[in-house]
This record gives sequence, structure tokens and C-alpha cells, in this order.
Amino acid sequence: MPTPKKKETYSQAIERLEKIVRQIDNNELEIDALAEKIKEANEIIAFCSDKLTKADKEIEKLLLEKRESEE
Repeated sequence: MPTPKKKETYSQAIERLEKIVRQIDNNELEIDALAEKIKEANEIIAFCSDKLTKADKEIEKLLLEKRESEE
């Protein structure tokens, strides 16, 4: 499960990330699992960051098209 699934949504990824953070905060992880969970968390963060960047670019594009059509 280290890599976000192809069909995983932003919300699902955030839920997985929050679960990992709770496990770390509650000291629920053995030291061997901790490194793997931190790696997974970094991959989820990269996935979510990419989703947000793409959404931002799409919104900017739509706003630009709207402005141009109003002129």
C-alpha cells in the first residue's frame, strides 16, 4: 500500500494520511513499521500536493476563459 492507488481520491488519501499521523502520535507503531509509514506518508503528501496543483491550474484556466468570454 505504499503508493496511492490510481482511483484514490484526494479525500481518501487525506484519510489515510490522518490515520498514519494518529498512529505516530499515539506511539502505535513499532520502530520497523515507523520508517515504512513515514515513507508512505511522504508519498501521500506528494500525491495530494499534485492533486491540489492540478486543481489550481484548472481553476485558473477556467477563470481566464470566463474573463476572456466576458470581454
